[in-house]
Amino acid sequence: MSRRRARHDDVVETPARDDVQALLGALGTDIDPELLVLALTHRSFAHEAGGLPTNERLEFLGDSVLGIVVTEYLYRHHPDVPEGDLARMRAATVSQRALAGVARDLDLGAFILLGRGELVTGGREKDSILSDTVEALIGATYLCHGLEHTRRVVERLVAPLLGQAARLGAGLDWKTSLQELAAGRGLGAPGYVVSGTGPDHARTFSAVVLLEGERYGQGVGPSKKVAEQNAAEDAYERLDGDAGPLPGADEAEPLGPGADEVRRA
Repeated sequence: MSRRRARHDDVVETPARDDVQALLGALGTDIDPELLVLALTHRSFAHEAGGLPTNERLEFLGDSVLGIVVTEYLYRHHPDVPEGDLARMRAATVSQRALAGVARDLDLGAFILLGRGELVTGGREKDSILSDTVEALIGATYLCHGLEHTRRVVERLVAPLLGQAARLGAGLDWKTSLQELAAGRGLGAPGYVVSGTGPDHARTFSAVVLLEGERYGQGVGPSKKVAEQNAAEDAYERLDGDAGPLPGADEAEPLGPGADEVRRA
């Protein structure tokens, strides 16, 4: 692919990298050159170049292809997982953050055609732009090769995410996931004790999770909600790994000034 340029006020914009064969090698596929350029064309570049087509239609297509591939994979590989958990696992696998991680592994940001406005604001590292471009490349691959080839490409790209799907899915809402796991183990609903320290403008919160009166997790954060989620994640990992309560844990231990009453999830 030749380097694509847009002239605007005598400024020439180019991708940071144009060795697209390296990108295609990392993707594990070939893509029609025109479709590849289109998949890498962000709307900011298209606008500054005088109204070129953008990758948004390919992104729309790729989003659907990605969804069906991941959905079928999870359905086939987790036959005993209920629908609600499968939905969370899928959402985590195809999330903006997850796909942006895939893009960074490919160094995809360096290949994207961006306008000057996006370049100066760090567009090559924006999760939204990176994830959208991954979907556009999936859409382009589908148009070139059909579903089965694209399935193999997608499954290889997101293999680490699929392997962690259960944990990633739980992470969409650790409190809910912990409550469901605790119920499955015959335990009561988790309780949360939260305390705050520091001035109002820079307050830090600490949370402890109680299960059957024992401390299973703890976490900190800039808000009660974040602290509780972090504590729930800690407790989930302990309970899921059969690690038992926190060492030396005792519900009667003081949590410091400003501690709330025990609140059930």
